[in-house]
Amino acid sequence: MALLHNRFLLTSRAAPLWNPAFMSSLHGVVTASFRRRLCPPRRRFFAVSAAAAGKSEVFNSPVDAKSFDFADEERIYKWWESQEYFKPSFDRGGDPFVISMPPPNVTGSLHMGHAMFVTLEDIMARYSRMKGRPTLWLPGTDHAGIATQLVVEKMLASEGIKRTDMNREDFVERVWEWKQKYGGTITNQIKRLGASCDWSREHFTLDEQLSRAVVEAFVRLYEKGLIYQGSYMVNWSPNLQTAVSDLEVEYSEEPGTLYYIKYRVAGGDDYLTIATTRPETLFGDTAIAVNPEDGRYSKHIGKMAIVPMTYGRHVPIISDKYVDREFGTGVLKISPGHDHNDYLLARKLGLPILNVMNKDGTLNEVAGLYSGLDRFEARKKLWSDLEETGLAVKKEPHTLRVPRSQRGGEVIEPLVSKQWFVTMETLAEKALHAVENGQLTILPERFEKIYNHWLSNIKDWCISRQLWWGHRIPVWYVVGKDCEEDYIVARNTSEALEKAREKYGKHVEIYQDPDVLDTWFSSALWPFSTLGWPDDSAEDFRRFYPTTILETGHDILFFWVARMVMMGIEFTGTVPFSYVYLHGLIRDSQGRKMSKTLGNVIDPIDTIKGYGTDALRFTLSLGTAGQDLNLSTERLTANKAFTNKLWNAGKFVLQNLPAEDDICWESLLAFKCDTEESLQRLPLSECWVVSELHELIDTVTSSYDRFFFGDAAREIYDFFWSDFADWYIEASKTRFYHLENPSAASVAQAVLFYVFENILKLLHPFMPYVTEALWQALPHRKQALIVAHWPEASLPRDMVSVKKFENLQALIRAIRNVRAEYSVEPAKRVSAAIVASPDVIAYISNENEVLGLLSRLDLQNVHFKESPPDYAKQSVHIVAGEGLEAYLPLSDMVDISSEVQRLSKRLSKMQSEYASLLARLNSPSFVEKAPEEVVRGVREKATEAEEKITLTKNRLSFLQSTVSIS
Repeated sequence: MALLHNRFLLTSRAAPLWNPAFMSSLHGVVTASFRRRLCPPRRRFFAVSAAAAGKSEVFNSPVDAKSFDFADEERIYKWWESQEYFKPSFDRGGDPFVISMPPPNVTGSLHMGHAMFVTLEDIMARYSRMKGRPTLWLPGTDHAGIATQLVVEKMLASEGIKRTDMNREDFVERVWEWKQKYGGTITNQIKRLGASCDWSREHFTLDEQLSRAVVEAFVRLYEKGLIYQGSYMVNWSPNLQTAVSDLEVEYSEEPGTLYYIKYRVAGGDDYLTIATTRPETLFGDTAIAVNPEDGRYSKHIGKMAIVPMTYGRHVPIISDKYVDREFGTGVLKISPGHDHNDYLLARKLGLPILNVMNKDGTLNEVAGLYSGLDRFEARKKLWSDLEETGLAVKKEPHTLRVPRSQRGGEVIEPLVSKQWFVTMETLAEKALHAVENGQLTILPERFEKIYNHWLSNIKDWCISRQLWWGHRIPVWYVVGKDCEEDYIVARNTSEALEKAREKYGKHVEIYQDPDVLDTWFSSALWPFSTLGWPDDSAEDFRRFYPTTILETGHDILFFWVARMVMMGIEFTGTVPFSYVYLHGLIRDSQGRKMSKTLGNVIDPIDTIKGYGTDALRFTLSLGTAGQDLNLSTERLTANKAFTNKLWNAGKFVLQNLPAEDDICWESLLAFKCDTEESLQRLPLSECWVVSELHELIDTVTSSYDRFFFGDAAREIYDFFWSDFADWYIEASKTRFYHLENPSAASVAQAVLFYVFENILKLLHPFMPYVTEALWQALPHRKQALIVAHWPEASLPRDMVSVKKFENLQALIRAIRNVRAEYSVEPAKRVSAAIVASPDVIAYISNENEVLGLLSRLDLQNVHFKESPPDYAKQSVHIVAGEGLEAYLPLSDMVDISSEVQRLSKRLSKMQSEYASLLARLNSPSFVEKAPEEVVRGVREKATEAEEKITLTKNRLSFLQSTVSIS
């Protein structure tokens, strides 16, 4: 079928069809011979730009492939990398957009939390890149001190080797070997998600450059008096024999026991009964406390109590409002060496601190006869002995909030230990001011309160860990000297030795602190250490610092984000990023946290294999910042269908474009519909879809700029699926499949091409693979979609045409509803009288082919009138909108006699069912005895049945009256 070349366009209402001036204004200079040329749509696949550029092995076209092949994703990704599209480009100018990837643990494998942050950060990076900003998304991994050491220790155990059987250097060497072999797993999986990171700048927190930054940060903080060594309460892991951060401690509600024990009051026969969940810690008691307002015990305040099983050790009985009178007996044992709250109370009151536990979880010599016993074995033996001596009162079940190690699952012990700490108060004050004065914006805003609360109540940060894998603390001790008094802080061993010789003589011997730094210490420097700091003159540091945004989960707002802010201000004088975007957790379809125990974990790699990366990314992007997202296979299935719909739309567009080597493309590419004049000259359907596209570009761009990614995704989805696929593609078929107005086909080709390529641009950050594949399938693509220019905003809209087309849509929907209501066969064409004012008839009749195709009307029997037709009473009357009505002859749609019989039978059945429901509701035994929800359900069914009966009676009455009129 030959269609007119697209230089011949439909003109405005007043312009003649072949107006040369108009043709020239839309397309440029057009020769007479070209005006007579036809521009056929491509019915077969012709070589496209991907093949022409040697990319045919990378990209498939919808004309060739039934659906997008997920196996193409990895080939597309490698092609992007090979073209160096992920590196920042300064060709188009603009302020750099910089985002640092939250470094996943080197031991990790991809989970949905990773998939969430990769999706959101890649959306930001791809959008900024298309906007022309030099875009750097800087990736890397964290050495994950505890997690990695555990993994390697387990590997060694499988070989029959214990870590303690090795020296430190040999163990660390084995860890590096493991890292080289297995550490890239998470990186490769992140690539599978389409992450457009600059992998040439990838970092590892133990890289030489980052290690230098860590040492420099420690030394500078120490020199300012912000780092000190001391014995304080920490979370202690007996198995790992190291302090762990609060983030690495998970609390669980578990069944336990409350033990009631007698403490004799010295100098008399009275006893105080104390309830405790950890009786083995009584050897560390340094006081007994009661509430000052508790009259039961006021007479004992100021006296001494004897701690059981300690050979008569006395402790004071004190009063403090901290004591909860309702818990247990209202008497509290104070064990400041083994309870965080007791520790704070002891420091406030000046009580001594006793530690009764070794670092491996056994009791020490303070426990006397129980020394050397494991903490839980000691608990059993002690209770047995208390029962024998008559000091055990009772024990009863009690639900405990048990602190467990995130890594090994063991019970964590609060323990006083010598550690290195950072003084946080002055650092936190500057970080608070950064939010107050607008230097830092936290999204969603509600998390500012949490940020402020944490920093306003901050404690000093324990930064030392008793591990072998990590950044060694840059502190050296002098052999033969007190290590708590004589130590040297230096950047390296040579500098430390030089300092030691200056102070202690040239024959001095030194050794380095065996501890390593908390992993969070190195990651707190991440935004600037990865850019070259402490070298302020480093090119990346000068170009890309401070960064633009930090995106991560809201659960590490304090542990990581706040610390980065504090360290950034301290070491660079600048907030390290302008925005913090916090995403929520990924939960299952029922809103439960994903866990292996529940068996509800959804694996991202398996999901990609089944649904494609684009469907997974699009599903994850639909969440709202800071809110948890429920992930279900239903959502993934729906968005896989979206991918297929997009692919099929691409197939339709390509099949209706000219072959790539066709001379028509010269004018097709020059076609304009982004000016007021060109827009107003388009036919109604084309004018409407282009106007709606321009509105979409504005709203989506605004949503991107405000980080409302879920809104942007929904806006694009709704426009593509409804406006473009369901309406315009269907309307455009009338241009291609009818020859009455061949010039309209050329306009439709240009508009299809224009709208579709802009949809691909808008959608690319969310669904990079399928959009790039479709983009490459479009003819004359001189650049990849990943670096294509973002659509211009503030393009014109013809609101009059939009309103007109909405009226046409309303009419089509109303006709479709009537057809469905009367069960008219889809293939059957019906007659219609369209009644409206002359101006409405003018634009509706111009789109009569669209109306006929989408409403399944018989165009030979569609009449446009200003008043109702003679057969109005024998027709179904439709009011589509103000001043727009339609009459559909009933005889065209149904066999009236048969329909009357069918409805009569249906009405009889419905009335019988309704009577049965009423009988149940009128029965006192049912209403009084049945459960309330059952009775309510029957009432709802009765109401619904009554409504259906009324509707059926009305329709039956209408049909019967139609027969009577006939």
